[in-house]
Amino acid sequence: MFREMRRRPQALSREEMIDLLKSENRGVMSVQGDDGYPYGVPINHYYNEEDGRLYFHGAKFGHRVDAVRRDPKVSYCVFGQDVKKDGDWAFYVKSVIVFGKATLIEDEETINRISRLLCGKFPCSEEYIEGEIEKDTKNTLLIAIDIEDMNGKLVHEA
Repeated sequence: MFREMRRRPQALSREEMIDLLKSENRGVMSVQGDDGYPYGVPINHYYNEEDGRLYFHGAKFGHRVDAVRRDPKVSYCVFGQDVKKDGDWAFYVKSVIVFGKATLIEDEETINRISRLLCGKFPCSEEYIEGEIEKDTKNTLLIAIDIEDMNGKLVHEA
């Protein structure tokens, strides 16, 4: 069902892919948008090691939510900071593409728990986080991706 990576020597291990999902804060979620056009949106994420899901939070309505309601199949792409080795002009970049089915979660307890974890990835105070959660929970929706396939690679941009 999912394609094998063409350049296998560049493949990241599962552990490297998970590390990238945990360490990077942002990626691009792609859904089947309006009139069959793909729709990609940059978004923050949280990878939960306990259940192996990716989580995103946002408004209860909009293009992304409408698309997930129509078709839960999504992809999510994350790429890491580029690294240059001594004496080389070109950068090395790690990336991961996740394929899976998205689930919309409206349970406030889950929204609050995952929102705290997601916000914990950023340099903001606990007071700020709690204030935002208290203010926005009623208008917040979580999207969880159940990962069906994932591939990652290290690319040398030369």
